[in-house]
Amino acid sequence: MRHTLPLFLALATLLTSGATAADLTFQSGPAQVHLLELFTSEGCSSCPPAEQRLSSLRDNAGLWKTVVPVEFHVDYWDYLGWSDRFAGPAYTQRQQDYAREWGGDSVYTPEFVLDGHEFRNAAIPAPSASAGQLTVHLSASRLLSVHYQPPSGGATWEAHIATLGIGLQTAIRAGENAGTQMRHDFVALSLLSLPLNSLDGTLPLPAAKPGEKAIAVWVTQAGTSTPVQAAGGYE
Repeated sequence: MRHTLPLFLALATLLTSGATAADLTFQSGPAQVHLLELFTSEGCSSCPPAEQRLSSLRDNAGLWKTVVPVEFHVDYWDYLGWSDRFAGPAYTQRQQDYAREWGGDSVYTPEFVLDGHEFRNAAIPAPSASAGQLTVHLSASRLLSVHYQPPSGGATWEAHIATLGIGLQTAIRAGENAGTQMRHDFVALSLLSLPLNSLDGTLPLPAAKPGEKAIAVWVTQAGTSTPVQAAGGYE
């Protein structure tokens, strides 16, 4: 069975390999594409090197093909005197949800998470397992649809969509990084999670947010946080 979800999001035109301005599509392929998440903050002095590591994926041949990066800014560092403009309670809650699933009671930054698991290795592994095919389509009239064909039936699914800012910069004037200029890539500007179902449909898309240049989409089994398949691309 093909599971399809119409989505209403603040997205601009998506650009992917082989797509045209009239009809745009990007998809994962059957092998699992890794979702690499970084939980970070502009108020954390140890976070800039981790963000630089994530930014280095811009020049990686596997970007969008084998790995989809997303940078989530948490808000629990804001008390140190610098309010991170990209931070949000939903991103902090996402990190806390992971910690609870892992049996922990604390969170930290910077923290990498790969496919729903804490990740401290230097190299991202090559995709191996079959994870079904995830396809995102934008029509010429700016109607977006998401389709997921799982490798087997018997489960219900949720789609998670993050719009991403690329090349965003902030002059930090207070907190642990005071006096520095920070650059952010793949930073989440919005996040929406909705259940997938078997109904076809589309909805119009409004204009993109300032700095928004990419999109990341991933699917999980309903009620869980572990990504099963991911796809993404530049706008």
